[in-house]
Amino acid sequence: MSIVSYGERSEEETRRMYAEWMAQHDRTYNALGEEERRFQVFRENLRYIDQHNTAADAGLHSFRLGLNRFADITNEEYRARYLGVWSKPGRQRKLSARYQANDSEKLPESFDWREKGAVVEVKDQGDCGSSWAFSAIAAVEGINQIVTGQLISLSEQELVDCDTMYNAGCDGGLMDDAFVFIMNNNGIGTTQDYPYIAKGNHYCAANKNKTAVTIDDCNDVPMYSEKSLQKAVSNQPISVAIDGRGREFQLYESGILSTCGSDVDRAATVIGYGSENGKDYWIVKESLGTGWGDSGYVRMERNVKTISGTCGITFWPCYPIKNQTKSLNTGPKHTLGKPHRAFSAGAAMGKKSSV
Repeated sequence: MSIVSYGERSEEETRRMYAEWMAQHDRTYNALGEEERRFQVFRENLRYIDQHNTAADAGLHSFRLGLNRFADITNEEYRARYLGVWSKPGRQRKLSARYQANDSEKLPESFDWREKGAVVEVKDQGDCGSSWAFSAIAAVEGINQIVTGQLISLSEQELVDCDTMYNAGCDGGLMDDAFVFIMNNNGIGTTQDYPYIAKGNHYCAANKNKTAVTIDDCNDVPMYSEKSLQKAVSNQPISVAIDGRGREFQLYESGILSTCGSDVDRAATVIGYGSENGKDYWIVKESLGTGWGDSGYVRMERNVKTISGTCGITFWPCYPIKNQTKSLNTGPKHTLGKPHRAFSAGAAMGKKSSV
């Protein structure tokens, strides 16, 4: 029993909230009895949310949970459908001293690549374990804008369909291998030319003559070093592997997430960092749509005692390298990506385990 008491909601109130949630998320159920079964799941999640938020109001947590898009599924269903990173790398790590940081090194106290115009709006991976592709693409979109000044929304679907040597589409993959694919493929196309469909095509439909952005290399940030990750993020958006299995992560709504494991099974992109009320945090872009978290973002506690960081964030950070200013091939003009507006720091943030 929790040390903080909370009021149980009535059946009438819970059903009213369920009807409002279904309308908000455009949810309908076709199978006989499915709506009632989903209501029971919704009610259990609501109880969990209420109990957590009551404790948060009492100062026991630094983040709040909410009735987001995953409020009608169990944690087991969420894990089966929305992860997508392999915890065991398929190749040797490619470490570099580029972002190796000393404890005494002076770095910006806060940073947000959205404010620099290097972050495309939040995307949605759907029922596909492709978080690895979204993480890698967000990092490439970022470094391309930093080098060329052009923010271009790039194709995750091209990675899902075509990067099959080491990665496995909706069944998971690794960001490093996605970077290597983009290098060997002489670039990656745009979202407009190769739109996302949240499933594998089982064939590659990419037109190599329409690649929009290239990268020159990729490396890993020194592992288990939050200071090195901070240095890296102050230079470019960084792909990371995180533990996204927990019920707190599934139902996260706002605040600074501090409770999760370290067995990485999702991929995301760190696009900034900061501090609030004496607590440091990472700004992490997810690929679960704007109906999850703080408009698609989560703030994770930074500078913690655990060597792997919150949710294992320091276990496998990696990044693409772009030295040249060439961005677009000659040919039809590509549509630039829509930049994502930064949120206020004070605002109330698939398949196999594969980053």
